[in-house]
Amino acid sequence: MRGWWQDLTDLVLPGECGGCGVPRTVLCARCRAVLCGAAVHRVRPVPEPPGLPVVLAAARYADEVRATLLAHKERGALALAGPLGVALAGAVRAGAVRAGLRYASGSAGAGLAWPGGAMAPVLLVPVPSGRRSVRARGHDPARRIALAAAGELRRRGVPARVVGVLRQRRAVADQSGLNSRQRLDNLAGALEVAPAGVRLLAGGPVVLVDDVMTTGASLAEAARAVRAASSWPRVPSGASGPIPNAVWTSAVYGGETWESREEQNVGSRRERTGRRPARQVNAGAVDAGGVVDVVCAAVVAASPDSFEINRN
Repeated sequence: MRGWWQDLTDLVLPGECGGCGVPRTVLCARCRAVLCGAAVHRVRPVPEPPGLPVVLAAARYADEVRATLLAHKERGALALAGPLGVALAGAVRAGAVRAGLRYASGSAGAGLAWPGGAMAPVLLVPVPSGRRSVRARGHDPARRIALAAAGELRRRGVPARVVGVLRQRRAVADQSGLNSRQRLDNLAGALEVAPAGVRLLAGGPVVLVDDVMTTGASLAEAARAVRAASSWPRVPSGASGPIPNAVWTSAVYGGETWESREEQNVGSRRERTGRRPARQVNAGAVDAGGVVDVVCAAVVAASPDSFEINRN
């Protein structure tokens, strides 16, 4: 109820711009241009954590962008998820193209395809917040933005779904005061893929998404967890009927949130009912041995330092 009430309040009575504080608007035109109008860049933290995929960012985490993200995350300005999702969608598209995917159409409809490969929707896998943070905030910021980004991608003709299959397997310390090495140690082995979510990762190219990247430790750990999940036993390709223990959404947080309900509504009915789509396997994300890999990662913003160093 809290999430729905905040959504309604933001839409009916917008207080001030999340970026600069101009009254009577959710996000003013100038701040929206700073957030969504810049060119998407590849970003690399220094030091770069092992296993970090290619990361694309829409904006620098500073000034108006930083204020907008904090207003959404910490102050419950939920209407900001829309423009933040637009920015994230741009980063996802840039990352997909960089990875070699192309937009194509065929008998199964439009989609993203590898050169010479089958078409498949892009799968946005958000890095999860801790359960305590979700309870305190009343929402999961990264997953809410991911849902908005998926909607924006579909409006642009790119099939996209959010698959919230990652969960925290153990408690982690608050990272705000930790350096890059400490963050890596703090997050090592902290994430895993919920058992019922393993099969979903084979449904298309996987793009990890988050709101902000600072040291890259969270994205590197998320990539490790997704890759590790590929070694788990899989449901046979010809199987039908309900997925055993199909609780992948509730398994992440142990309770229902606005995002979990919306995620089920957006694009996961096939998984929950056990009906399989026409066989469309992404040759780039899943190889002959069934190994799931991460195409890239996309974030709304990254630390300015990661923009300055170009090591391409």
